[in-house]
Amino acid sequence: MSKYAHVRNLILLRHGQTEWNAADRMQGQIDTDLTELGRQQAKEAARELGSRNAIAIHASDLRRAKETAQALGDVSELPVITDPRLRETNLGDWEGLTHLEVDADYPGARVQWRLDATYTPPGGESKLEVGARALPVVRELYNERQDWPGRTIILVAHGGLIAALTAALLELPPEKWPVLGGLANTSWVQLSSHGPDVDRPGWRLDVWNAAAKVAPDVQ
Repeated sequence: MSKYAHVRNLILLRHGQTEWNAADRMQGQIDTDLTELGRQQAKEAARELGSRNAIAIHASDLRRAKETAQALGDVSELPVITDPRLRETNLGDWEGLTHLEVDADYPGARVQWRLDATYTPPGGESKLEVGARALPVVRELYNERQDWPGRTIILVAHGGLIAALTAALLELPPEKWPVLGGLANTSWVQLSSHGPDVDRPGWRLDVWNAAAKVAPDVQ
């Protein structure tokens, strides 16, 4: 038996590009669609991750994540299970605004939001709240999927949620959450659980912001 047979692997994949990503517009939980580039990114990520011995694919129920997940499901021949707890951060009054508009209307707020996991956009939720919302998804899978050890589960979601969930799984103190930066479209995070049970999972961060291929503007 492999010495890694007990290890649970978890991949967190960000969705492909949307028009709002391209325009630096704050999406939050607004239900936007992938661009053609985003669909191609999803197919490329699916080809890369389709060989990861996955046993389950769970996704945010927002269209950009569902469509990205379905590309992976088609390759892996696995159903996509949607879960609203994997939605992106609720950005409240900022949703629909560009970065420049938020900066004009709420001077300094977006910087504070990035540096303080307790900061709550007006009418929205903090990064800590996002992590607390998503963490039970993983805990439930830990308990329910007895076939997880030695295999991989993939969650397809959003950049803010993935960063918050990763910080929550690693039990980082709130002041350290900002060390986890942004994710490119269809980049992913990989964690592995080496602990004995759900209360002592022993999560480790193995990969951050990996991609199926090098971006064309990176030499």
